Amino acid sequence: MTNSLFDDPRYAACYDAFFPPQERDDHRFYLPLIMAARSVLDVGCGTGKLLHHAREAGHTGRLVGLDPAEGMLTRARRRTDVEWVRGDLTSVSYPGEFDLVVMTGHAFQELTADEDLRAALATIAAALTGGGAFAFETRNPAVRGWEGWESEYALSIPDPEGSGGVVRMTIEAETPVTGDIVYSITRLTGPAWPGLRTSRSALRFPGAEEVDARLAEAGLTVAERYGDFDRSPLTAGSPEIVTIARKERA
Repeated sequence: MTNSLFDDPRYAACYDAFFPPQERDDHRFYLPLIMAARSVLDVGCGTGKLLHHAREAGHTGRLVGLDPAEGMLTRARRRTDVEWVRGDLTSVSYPGEFDLVVMTGHAFQELTADEDLRAALATIAAALTGGGAFAFETRNPAVRGWEGWESEYALSIPDPEGSGGVVRMTIEAETPVTGDIVYSITRLTGPAWPGLRTSRSALRFPGAEEVDARLAEAGLTVAERYGDFDRSPLTAGSPEIVTIARKERA
């Protein structure tokens, strides 16, 4: 269950203001990986800012952004020197075409069903060249970060449509949480949204052992593992499980 707001061009216009790319630690982590790869697939690319930045930084190879949300892709397509594809990992096939596949913004956690996760990882593995890497992150379930979402995601920005008003967003996890699926409600108010707009979504919180088992099923081996985007070691109290997995060379 993905957030339906991603299809809304009004929300897409606000997204990069809510989460400024220049302030995102994940972008700082992934950009050097992208710059070192000749061909890159960004799964769940959203507004495309990470690939935009790669081009601005001088990447001359192939960059492909994949996302199911037309609202987000409309903004991504403002840059035309990147391939933008509307779809998901069930609708594409790129046999051996990429040195690097990335999933940022916790997009990996949107694969909540076992069959969807297996299929996605199989597609990713097939898309990689021999020795290619899959880089992604998932929030560490041990720290129960969802318990702080109500304050962490109480955000306000000026209306990007220039009304002079303010757009406000909150995200709150539904409790109690059982198992590894966390449901949440996003609420938006502001000039672009008459009244209150809400969207319900779900994220999966697998532990590192489960992540590694799923990767192994797809023929991918963990090469690097961190507890945050500063490359600190993974501990029980780390906020993230940041993984770089590789496909064996032929």
